[in-house]
Amino acid sequence: MFKFIYKLLGWKVTHYLSNDIKKCVIIVAPHTSNWDFIYGIGTVQTMKLKQRFIIKKEWMRFPFNLVMGPLGAVPIDRNKKNTDGEKTSTVDAMADLFSKHDELRLVITPEGTRSRVEKWRTGFYYVALKAKVPIALAFIDYGTKSCGIDKVIYPTGDFKKDMKEIMDFYKTKKAKNPENFSLDLDLS
Repeated sequence: MFKFIYKLLGWKVTHYLSNDIKKCVIIVAPHTSNWDFIYGIGTVQTMKLKQRFIIKKEWMRFPFNLVMGPLGAVPIDRNKKNTDGEKTSTVDAMADLFSKHDELRLVITPEGTRSRVEKWRTGFYYVALKAKVPIALAFIDYGTKSCGIDKVIYPTGDFKKDMKEIMDFYKTKKAKNPENFSLDLDLS
């Protein structure tokens, strides 16, 4: 259904992720509309890309699990305790997923919301760094009605340098609601 809507509305995939990359964090931006989800799913269906995304474990209960599971949802228990009895960080829980899967392409929207934000959530960077996996830069560009994964960055640990490269990539992408899209100015 998503792929049909995607093509019917004239969208296209212009850049593909290499099949050689079995593990990565995929970040998607801009993210300013609920339509982004439709076009995003249409993109991965067109690409035949097996991807996953994190969701609160509460959303994986019946009947939501019937929809979310097949779309690639992976539940995270945000109240899980580690062996010391302390709460496990979401970054640690997400990074740990990579050691449990032979293939995992984890999608994250660093803006964290469809509303305008001045600072991006940077957990995706630390997940990739900790899991020792690349960050694939996916986009939804309403200016060209195109989507894809155009660039892969291997985090170096130099946060400012790596984030500047990421911000530079997204500077040319047009959001559905441009007033809600902002690059992290501290990092560009």
